[in-house]
Amino acid sequence: MTQPPKYLTGDSAAINEFLDKFDVFLLDCDGVLWSGDHLFDGIVETLEMLRARGKRIVFVTNNSTKSRPDYQKKLTALGIPSDVEEIFASAYSSAIYISRIMKLPAPKNKVFVIGESGIESELRTEGVPFLGGTDAALRRDITPEDFSGLADGSLLDPDVGIVLAGLDFHINYLKLSMAYQYIRRGAKFLATNLDSTLPMSQTFFPGAGSISIPLVNMTGQTPLALGKPSQAMMDAIEGKFKLDRTRTCMVGDRLNTDIQFGIEGGLGGTLAVLTGVSKKEHWEAADAVAVPAYYADKLSDLRAATS
Repeated sequence: MTQPPKYLTGDSAAINEFLDKFDVFLLDCDGVLWSGDHLFDGIVETLEMLRARGKRIVFVTNNSTKSRPDYQKKLTALGIPSDVEEIFASAYSSAIYISRIMKLPAPKNKVFVIGESGIESELRTEGVPFLGGTDAALRRDITPEDFSGLADGSLLDPDVGIVLAGLDFHINYLKLSMAYQYIRRGAKFLATNLDSTLPMSQTFFPGAGSISIPLVNMTGQTPLALGKPSQAMMDAIEGKFKLDRTRTCMVGDRLNTDIQFGIEGGLGGTLAVLTGVSKKEHWEAADAVAVPAYYADKLSDLRAATS
C-alpha cells in the first residue's frame, strides 16, 4: 500500500526536515503560485525564503500560451524575481524536442500549430518553420471552398510534417479540420500537454488537453505529450540544470501531471498543494493516479520553517 503523504501545514519541525532533504524545487505555476493573474498570498516571501536557504528554483509549467520571456514578464509583474533560464515551459519543451530530438529533414519539418504565440516564439527561437497558430486568416468560419481545398489537398502545405496542439483561445472547426488532414496524411501528432483544465480567476476553463481531444477522437491516435508528466520533459530538465533527482522535489496542484511527473521521474519527493485542481480525497481514492509524498494547504505554509 502506498504510504500516505506527510501533512506539513503548521508543523515547523516537519517543514524543516522536508526542506533539508532537497536542493532543487521544481514549481508548477498555475494553481501553485497563482490562479490566472491572482498571486496567492505569501508566495513572494516563500520563494525568498527558499532562495535564502540556498535552494534552486525552476518554474515548470504546462501552459503553452507564453514563451519563457513572456513568463518572466509575468513573474516580474507579480513581484517574483526570476531569470529566464529558470523557466521551463511546455512550449519550450516542445520546440526543443522538435528541433533537437526529432530533427526531421528540411523541408518536411514544418509544424502546423494549434496554439498561441508562446509556441510560435519558442519554435522561432529554435529555427523551426511553422504555420497556423495565431494566423488571423484562420480565425474564421469554414467555407464550402475550404472543404473542397482540404479534401483535395490544395489548401494544405506539403512540407508540414508535424501537428503540435496546445492551448488555443481561438480554436475552431477550420483549424481542427486542417490539423486532421495533416495527421491523416502522415504528420506526427504532438501536444504541448494534456491538461484537461486551466485554473483561471479562481475557477477552471478548458485546458490544452481538451483542445486536442477532437483530433484524438478523429484520428484514433494519442499525441506524444511534451509537458508534465512526460518524461521527455523531465530528461530535458535534468540535462539543462544538471540536477540530482534524489535531491529534487516537484511541487504542484495536479496529481495526473505534477505529482505523477515527479514520481515517474524518480525524484526524491513530491509536494501537493491544495490551491488548485487536486484535493485530499483524490489521492485517498483507491484508483488515485498518484499519491504525493507531502502535502500542504498552500505553498506559503512553508514559511513556518524555523531558521
